[in-house]
Amino acid sequence: MTDEPQPPDMNRNVLLELVGSLSDGVILIDPKGGISWANSSALQMHRVSAIEELGGDVAGYRKAFTLRYRNNHLLDEGQYPIERLLDGETVDEVTVNISPASDPELVWVHTIRSLIIVDASARPDVLALVIRDETPLFEAEERFERAFNANPAPGLICRLDDLRFIRVNPGFVEMTNYAREKVIGKTVNQLGLFDNCDTGEDALSKLMEGRLIRQREALLPLPDGSDRLVIVAGEPIAVGEEPCMLFTFADLDARRKAQNALRQSEERFSKSFRLSPAAAAISRLDDFVFTEVNDAFVQLTGYGGEEVIGKTASELHLWDNIAARRAVEKKLTDATVVRGEAMRMKQKDGGIADCLVSAERVEINDQQCVIWSLQDITERKRSEEELVEAIESVMADTSWFSRSVVDRLATLRQVSSGKAPSAQLLDLSDREKEILALICRGQSDVEMSETLRLSRNTIRNHVASLYAKIGVNRRAAAVIWARERGFTGATASTRRGNSK
Repeated sequence: MTDEPQPPDMNRNVLLELVGSLSDGVILIDPKGGISWANSSALQMHRVSAIEELGGDVAGYRKAFTLRYRNNHLLDEGQYPIERLLDGETVDEVTVNISPASDPELVWVHTIRSLIIVDASARPDVLALVIRDETPLFEAEERFERAFNANPAPGLICRLDDLRFIRVNPGFVEMTNYAREKVIGKTVNQLGLFDNCDTGEDALSKLMEGRLIRQREALLPLPDGSDRLVIVAGEPIAVGEEPCMLFTFADLDARRKAQNALRQSEERFSKSFRLSPAAAAISRLDDFVFTEVNDAFVQLTGYGGEEVIGKTASELHLWDNIAARRAVEKKLTDATVVRGEAMRMKQKDGGIADCLVSAERVEINDQQCVIWSLQDITERKRSEEELVEAIESVMADTSWFSRSVVDRLATLRQVSSGKAPSAQLLDLSDREKEILALICRGQSDVEMSETLRLSRNTIRNHVASLYAKIGVNRRAAAVIWARERGFTGATASTRRGNSK
């Protein structure tokens, strides 16, 4: 055994020089536990500049550095890779967090394996720790993990080898109400990620190949049996050097609910618009071209819907007063609401309809429009006029009516005409009372001129002034106004007669 050639010291030095140039860290330990050598990479990985700072031996190394497993549990005494190596146990890549004992907050990550080199007698000659610094990799993964969990966008990560989910962020949990443990470990198919997707087969094919999955809509099943409309996309990534797929989601359920609510609202509006007994129409605001009319509008105007849609009221000559139409349109252009404007409509058959027109600006499909509502008051107005004329005819001679009946007829006339007296007897001058008294006696302008010895023009001026003051425009109305107040003209006529 002693006659076998031994490698010259120069060969050992060359070996150390070669090892020293490796990017992996190498620490050599002699069989007695002393740290005999370390390359520059090993020193840098331990954030020291000299071999003495490694602790000198195995016991010193344990005092100088604190090692924890990745789950943050301390390595028990005898479990340090350097201790296990000294006991003759080889270590097959263990990843640990390492910190200097003097600064526990400073942490880096090492993956360590060991080698035992024996001499010619098979006795341990050189004990070596081979160290790979994984700190940048784990720091990047931790940054990704923090970003993944902090991202408000829902996200999932699945392994490509078995398509099982290994990560789920709070955004996904909040969106779906899935408990985290109900997602981790499930496969893509078990979760039903692409079950309700028009392009689900294409997405699964790309997933199996580890290819980019572009955005597509899908109905994501929820734990309560309902579903949620989402946009899902997948991007290949590596997690701990393991091929994975990162799924991100955009929640479209609020949009779906809003669209459903909008559609239902539009349906309700369309039905109420179409079935409304009041004539109604919709026009654009910018040019007042009709875009929609209901059945009542067609019935009122006599025009078919196809004759109205695409045209303006001006082109149809719908209103007999052009100035009134323009005034209403200007109000709407100026954002003024129109309420109960009295206008006369020219119907297709040549008839005339009295209408109360209301209109207001609305936004329909992002376009400014006007919704019109027309109330046909032709019959009501004709009835009111006939009623007023009948009341005035009756009250022209009320001598045979009781006072209560006269009062009721006067009240009914005021309500029907919509006019209230504008003056009282005390507001009239003596001359106006004389004129009113002669009107009550039925005298004409010629007769009043002779009675009062005034010119006919003067009489006409006095009559016009009286009418304006009491708010009437006919003799019969003036008589009714006087009798409503108990004025018969007897006093004035007696005074005039006495003065003759």
